[in-house]
Amino acid sequence: MSEQTGSGGLNEYIKHHLTHNTTEVFGGQFHFDSWIVALALGLVFVLWFGLAARKATAGVPSKGQAFVEMIVEFIDGQVKDTFHGDRRSVTPLALTIFMWVVFMNTMDLLPLDLFGWLVHTTAGAEAAHHTYFRAVPTADLNTTFALSASVFFILIGHAISAKGGLGFGKELVTAPFHAHGFMQIVLVPVNLAMNIIEWLVKPVSLAMRLFGNMYGGELVFMLIAGLLGSVYTFVPGVLANAAWAIFHILIILLQAFIFMILTVVYIAGARESH
Repeated sequence: MSEQTGSGGLNEYIKHHLTHNTTEVFGGQFHFDSWIVALALGLVFVLWFGLAARKATAGVPSKGQAFVEMIVEFIDGQVKDTFHGDRRSVTPLALTIFMWVVFMNTMDLLPLDLFGWLVHTTAGAEAAHHTYFRAVPTADLNTTFALSASVFFILIGHAISAKGGLGFGKELVTAPFHAHGFMQIVLVPVNLAMNIIEWLVKPVSLAMRLFGNMYGGELVFMLIAGLLGSVYTFVPGVLANAAWAIFHILIILLQAFIFMILTVVYIAGARESH
């Protein structure tokens, strides 16, 4: 970090750390770093909770089992308070979203130059200078939009499951402005436009909220890192970095919780009739 900051300045340092490790796929740029980190963390979650479920006992639980049970009970309690239907499929979805987003957000607490240092140590300074790797998938708009798009299609599935295809289609053109006779036909395009906007706002707001908070937190870490490049600002930089990291833990957990709870709220709303 200090070498890059000293040679190219803070602007170049930040630009380097905001550049994704990309590969070309179907003529477009694919963010390999976000994908591989998100995939690895998702597999860690599945492996951890899968093994905990297989080893669960009816007697006195181990500390690991008790911790997993505490998380599951917390998520199930939140779903129960928000969604008043059959939650057998909703709770696992909420648990997966919460834990996966927490894992991805937590990558922001890793040392900013950890991956650059690993490349520098194994392959040299030149390789490190031309190697880019962003370790926080949720600071990538592609990741957050992929998550919210998945939620969007799940919402559509719940709406069709609860109301049927014809019932869902009818609701799109007859609500929220109900009418009868000729006025019902006149209001069809208005109702349809309103419902399209309402449905599209949900995934967009989910994606932008998570991305904005994590991207902003990542930028603050980079700006604080600029203080560490000087002897005179090193101690204030360490203190500021530690203070922001402690505060950022709250942001990490809160953003995962908000994404999860809004998903459950949207599912409950999708199954209700206007």
